[in-house]
This record gives sequence, C-alpha cells and structure tokens, in this order.
Amino acid sequence: MLSKSFGSAVYGVNAYIITVEVNVSQGTKFFMVGLPDSAVKESEQRVESAIKHFGYRMPRQKVVVNLAPADIRKEGSAYDLPIALGILAASEQIVTDKLERYIIMGELALDGKLRPIKGALPIAIEARKQHYKGFVLPKENANEAAIVNNLDVIGVENIQEAIEFFEGKLHIEPLQTDTRDMFYNTLNDYEADFSNVQGQENIKRALEIAAAGGHNVIMIGPPGAGKTMLAKRLPSILPPLTLHEALETTKIHSVAGKLGKASSLISTRPYRTPHHTISDVALVGGGGIPQPGEISLAHNGVLFLDELPEFKRTALEVMRQPLEDRKVIISRAKISVEFPANFMLIASMNPCPCGYYNHPEKECICGAGVVQKYLNKISGPLLDRIDLHVEVTPVSFDQMTSNRKAESSAQIRERVIKARDIQTARFKDTPHIYSNALMPPQMVKQLCQINEAGKTLLKTAMERLGLSARAYDRILKVSRTIADLAGSEQIKIEHLAEAIQYRSLDREGWAG
Repeated sequence: MLSKSFGSAVYGVNAYIITVEVNVSQGTKFFMVGLPDSAVKESEQRVESAIKHFGYRMPRQKVVVNLAPADIRKEGSAYDLPIALGILAASEQIVTDKLERYIIMGELALDGKLRPIKGALPIAIEARKQHYKGFVLPKENANEAAIVNNLDVIGVENIQEAIEFFEGKLHIEPLQTDTRDMFYNTLNDYEADFSNVQGQENIKRALEIAAAGGHNVIMIGPPGAGKTMLAKRLPSILPPLTLHEALETTKIHSVAGKLGKASSLISTRPYRTPHHTISDVALVGGGGIPQPGEISLAHNGVLFLDELPEFKRTALEVMRQPLEDRKVIISRAKISVEFPANFMLIASMNPCPCGYYNHPEKECICGAGVVQKYLNKISGPLLDRIDLHVEVTPVSFDQMTSNRKAESSAQIRERVIKARDIQTARFKDTPHIYSNALMPPQMVKQLCQINEAGKTLLKTAMERLGLSARAYDRILKVSRTIADLAGSEQIKIEHLAEAIQYRSLDREGWAG
C-alpha cells in the first residue's frame, strides 16, 4: 500500500516542501531513495525502535521510502516522524486521512520521544503559504512555529501522541500566540545600558553617531580601556526592530538552530562576538547545504570583532563584499543560497602588540616598525569600509569613582531615532539605501555639500594631518549624520570639524 506525508527542507532562509512517499509491497529489505544523506538513511533504525516501543511493528516486507523531489539532497534527522507515520499508514497499522493536510517534522529518539528540529519558523511560513492546515512538530519548537498565524501548530512530545492525533483519538489544541503582543512587550529589553558606564563621553558620542548613521566603527586603545564594554552596549541605542526585521532575524537564527528552547521571536537586535580563531566558513557561512555564518546571525544587529588584527587575514577579507552588498551569496555545484547580512561592524584593537602605544602613562616597549607592522595586518580595503576610527583612553580614578549619573541608553536612543527618521525621509525614493553610511559617492556629492569655510577646513585637515583620499567621503558621510543629530539641514563647520576627529588611522605617521 502507498501512503504520502509531507515534510520540508530548508535551503538558505527559505523552506521547500518535501513529499515523503512510502510503499509497502511484497518482497524484503528497506530502501531509502531521493538523495538522502547519512542522517536520513539512519532513520530506519530510529523509526523501528521508536514504533516498537509503543507496540507497533516494522513491516517485514519490501519498504520503499522516496523523498521527492528526488534531485534535491535531503539532510538531517528531522524526517524521522513523517517517515515513521508513512510506514505505519502504508502497512495499515494506522488509518487516517489527515496525513496529507499537515507538514510533519521531528527527530525520533529510540524510545519514541521527539527531539527539536532546526528551521521550524521558515517551515511554518512555507506551510501557510502552501495552504496546509497545520504543522505537527516537537513540542519544544511549537512556540517558534506559532509565530505564524492562520496555521494549526500541533506540538507533540512523542510519536504516540502524533499517531493518536492523526487517528482522531486525541484532541490537541493548536498553540496560539499573540505575536505582536509578545514582540512589543520585549522590545528594547537589553541587559547592558550606557548608564552604567562612567566617563568615556567622547566614545559614547562616537557610538551615538555610528548608531544614527549606520556607520562601522573601529576603537583603538590599550587593554582595559573599556572597548568591549562600550561595544556591548551599542545595540541598546540602535532604533528598535520592526516586526518585519524581527521575523527576518528569527528565521536566520531558526535555520542555524540558535534559538533557545523557550525562545520564539527575537525582539532585540542581535549582538555577535566571534572569537578571533573563527574560520572563513563560520564567519561568512557555508557547508554542503549552506548554513548562515556569524555575519548573517548579526543581521539587523551588531557584529563585534575584538582584537581585529588577531583574526586571520582571509577571514577578514571575505567580509568585504557583504559589507558593501548587505548580503552574502554562497554557491555550490547544484545550489546557490542567499543569506541577508545587514549588520553594523564594530571592531576593537590594541594600538600595538604590547598595547601601550600612545598611552598617557605607560611606555610602549615595541621596537621600531613593530607598531606599523601590527596595524598593517588590517588591509586598506577593509579599513576603507570603516567610517569612524576612535581612540579610547583609559578612565581615570576620579571618573570611575564619580557619583555623576551617566546618560541612559533610552535617552541616547531617542536622538538616534530622530536622526534615522530624517534619513528615512531623505532616502524614501532610493531603494536599498536607508542610512547615511550606505550613500554611494555620487549621492555624497549631492547630499553632503559644504560651504567655502568647510572646504577650507577639510583641505587644511587633509594636508596637515596627512589624511588619505579615502577619508574624504567618509568624513562627509559622518558630518552629514552629525548634522542630522543636530537637526540641521546644512553641514556646518562644527559638524565637519567633529567628523575629522574620527579618522585616526588615516593620519600619516599615526604609528610612527
């Protein structure tokens, strides 16, 4: 007898329906076809043990399981449940007409319990799109899938519950979630806040400008100056996620299996801090069936690279294209997938190997040329994509023990949101550009015009400080953001002067 059930495969951040056909006929042996990987092939042993645990039997006949379409590779153990239900239906151990109306996914333990799967959210979105009645999946993933409305999300703990549900012996109430209520209740729920940071007012100002214009930042300073602490608080001053951005971000984390058991919808901006030993593939994404890397997991949030010169040169170079295009395309022989990668890059580094070059109190012990060699680990093209270079100095004892109340993240965020609103109106007719940092050179000339006094100041700065040519556009973009924060239509000379301060690494002779 032939039975059909439906599962799903996830490629990139999108899901595709997989038809699980099971035929039980005269003969012997078990056959699994349709380009399954090893994890899918091994489902025979898990399925047999699971159904026997609840008193069912594995047919001692010829069993053919076909995963269609047969020319797409199937990966992972999440097909266990639809295969098991298909075998029981084809061998007439269960009788139901519901199988073809639901998407079914779940990994089976040997005792029949269900283990969680990856990608429940994109699968649920595709199930609703294809007009399936519901989605049967492990209970641990039910909250995640229930974000999608107009779809019956049925969470089950073991295969027996799934069997009884399909036979009509057990009524399971579909899980209902008020997505908007959940989203708005946890919006801007950040643990770290700028009110806890004493001193470093100039660095806070630089990060406020970065948040307001979507600019990438590099912080240079000695160990213990507070670079990591300040970077950790940057997401708390970014504009709140929209519901669309939250769903998009949650899909990526769902595909990567990074959502916690109790998590469903990501409502705060991601903050990713990969270690400097990370590989190229782990940073950008990849694999046989490509999975998202750290730059995609930081989508709509912040990617913080601590000790930037310690990262492998190849790993840093592969970020250049995603920083420009805001997406990463991973191509394989039979498949090409696209992951979004719209993130803010925040990097930090010591000024030299010993960490004390330009320190106000401690002396640098690095030899001649060592500092420049250390800085040269970061390529010019990558540095070209970083708008703000900020020197971080240690906090004095008086500042650390001061009782002066620091400005909170909420107060800073208000100013950032106002500046972003100005940019939203400015770029409303320009697709794919929504912040000052994304302006191409021709738009910079049009929107970042300065008066004669400003031109004189910029010329003097470039000559006296030895600023490189690439600093010119960056200074204009940052000054445009500073003007937006001030609510000014024109870029004034004070806005330009402040922007010039943020090009430390472009100064000739900065490292001796």
